[in-house]
Amino acid sequence: MSTDRTRAFFDAQAPDLTVLDTGEDTATVQMAAATLGVEPGQIAKTLALRDGERSFLLVTRGDARVDNAKFKATFGAKPRMLDAEGTTALTGQPIGGVGPFGHSGPVTVYCDVSLQGFETVYPAAGSPTSAFAITPGRLAELAGAQWVDVSR
Repeated sequence: MSTDRTRAFFDAQAPDLTVLDTGEDTATVQMAAATLGVEPGQIAKTLALRDGERSFLLVTRGDARVDNAKFKATFGAKPRMLDAEGTTALTGQPIGGVGPFGHSGPVTVYCDVSLQGFETVYPAAGSPTSAFAITPGRLAELAGAQWVDVSR
């Protein structure tokens, strides 16, 4: 199970972090916010994208949208969402549960500056019923992520 890979990552890199298995579907921002009792912006949604040949993850606040012009200025191409099959192939995690850690192989992760408006954010932890709490700075640090400004 992909949640186990996230737990293993935490055990090795951040033993103070805990996967919360809510037992409820948190696959959408609205469902996750309601289940966790936080505002939608605090949900750190992880998008599987590509900019031509390269696939990567972008973590942004839950109520943000990718701005095509900012994305193209940053990555040199229009954003393309990976489909469910491509997302699972890239991460080893199902859509609705993709998080910034615990992937089946190496994945490049970027964090959008929109996350910095919150003290704590809640990314998925590898399944559509799991999440964890983390500060945006620590999320970026643990993910080895570069900060970008590509949302509105």
